[in-house]
Amino acid sequence: MAISELNSPQAENIDDLQKKLWIYTNYDCNLSCSYCVAESSPKVARRSLSMDFVKRLCDEADALGFEQVYFTGGEPFILPEIYSMLAYSCERFETTVLTNAMFLHDRRLEQLEAIHNERLIVQISLDGCTPEQHDPYRGKGSWVKTISGLHALLNRGFRVRLSTTQTPANSAHLDEICEFHQVVGIPETDHILRPLVKRGFSSEGFEVGKHNLSPEITVNAEGVYWHPLSTDPDLRVSDQIFPLLDAIRQVQVELQSLLQASQAKLGTFQ
Repeated sequence: MAISELNSPQAENIDDLQKKLWIYTNYDCNLSCSYCVAESSPKVARRSLSMDFVKRLCDEADALGFEQVYFTGGEPFILPEIYSMLAYSCERFETTVLTNAMFLHDRRLEQLEAIHNERLIVQISLDGCTPEQHDPYRGKGSWVKTISGLHALLNRGFRVRLSTTQTPANSAHLDEICEFHQVVGIPETDHILRPLVKRGFSSEGFEVGKHNLSPEITVNAEGVYWHPLSTDPDLRVSDQIFPLLDAIRQVQVELQSLLQASQAKLGTFQ
């Protein structure tokens, strides 16, 4: 999510909602990032999805014309079935998996390499080019392990995308972070810069909701949500996941209502 996406919702047609599908595979994580919008940590319940669930979700998304699938968490590489999930998705979509890259060595890296293909993108959360820029919000020692995973993937030819959350610890060093990704061969188009959001564990940042997030269909074990930034109850669209088309139509109804309310409000100031 680029900073520019924090604005009024724009999509009006069902087709616009069938570009990206986000899947929360699980909520447990090896880190306890202080700004985590999903409230993930080593202590939370896994709330994972099964392979059969992911297959059905991908099949319906494929039939509906979705173009991209994103797997997020939690830390997806905690799950033994994540490789099968990614492989199945890559047969149908450009597929991105979000990770802190700290697990990507030894057996896990071998399993990921076994499904390496041109449709697979690994998106790594990296908040700086030094521990001082990255670790304050993500945990002491995390930068070294993330960088190790990053280089392991690049050395094996994976397409790597970086996601940087702007924080007080790194905001004065954003140019350095951009220079770093260019040096290691990651293009500008594969570097996402996003602001802190006041959700989950974070007590600071932008206030977000349906009113200022363009919808991107997001699914976890409990339902369908407006946007991957949060699976809080206020962003839930439907408790029923299947058929996925019903939830998409519900998003469209809510979106049109928001747009009409926004236009009416704007009209009162003219």
